[in-house]
Amino acid sequence: MDTWLEVTLPVPADRLDAVCDTLAANGMTGLVVEEEGDFLRFLEQNRQYWDYVDEGLAQRMKGASRVKFYVPDSEEGQKQLRRYLAGLEEYEPQTASLREEDWATSWQKYYQPIPVGKRLYIVPDWMRGQSVPGGRTPLYLNPGLTFGTGSHPTTQLCLELLEEVLRPGDRVLDLGCGSGILAIAALSLGAARAVGVDIDPKAADVAFENAALNGIGPDRLSVYAGDVLHDKKLAAKLEPGQNRVVLANIVADVIIPLSAKAGEFMAADGVFLTSGVIDGRQEEVKAALEQNGFVVARHLERNGWHAFLGRHV
Repeated sequence: MDTWLEVTLPVPADRLDAVCDTLAANGMTGLVVEEEGDFLRFLEQNRQYWDYVDEGLAQRMKGASRVKFYVPDSEEGQKQLRRYLAGLEEYEPQTASLREEDWATSWQKYYQPIPVGKRLYIVPDWMRGQSVPGGRTPLYLNPGLTFGTGSHPTTQLCLELLEEVLRPGDRVLDLGCGSGILAIAALSLGAARAVGVDIDPKAADVAFENAALNGIGPDRLSVYAGDVLHDKKLAAKLEPGQNRVVLANIVADVIIPLSAKAGEFMAADGVFLTSGVIDGRQEEVKAALEQNGFVVARHLERNGWHAFLGRHV
């Protein structure tokens, strides 16, 4: 049975955004944020289960916030933890070991349906059956052990650009697919086929599970594990020259070298959608795109995150 470390960082409310941005820039985008309001709502909703309410505890939580994320409870997980916390040494992490099933259940209370762009409506699978707003396509997800729920600005920006450029019957390649949300969204919006790749070997199982929740099978979605930058055999499986849309919602340090390879995978009229670029790195990414033969047709920004739509010249 796999076990996971739940890592909690107590953070002053006025430093919350900065800490989240640093964690995301270090590669950890699966964050849970708990603020004072969340705590007070929890107390109110569960008041019937308490013999008394500790008003002193409520007072101590005033203005407080916490950031949580999860890593494997292993030597490799400790290496990941050190990487994610680089630059955040002033905060003392609190850790707790969780079994895999407890890990998954602990996330569910944080998810609510999310409208994205003009057409998508992201719904946790345990909320299936609730009404979907008119004109929107539901996208059912169970994040499992890999992240990508649609709540982060980087994912939303990428989905919005995808809506703009996708044509019925397109082939789509998602580099760094995670939970599969971008590839599954493309298929739900009319793409004919999608291929995903991720360095996390668990990503394929999670992506296929999420695809099945949306009635999508392996005849339309393929997912591979590996590093496309260094594995030529893997790169050959990603249908080079056939994908009209190539996606990379990762981080600037990966997007920059990927921009030199993305063109290999694209059809003649293809587009390259990139997101996950933190404020301060956008000019580097834009320059890399242009140096590798792309014209930047769109540049979106939200809450300090940037996304680009590049057209191959």
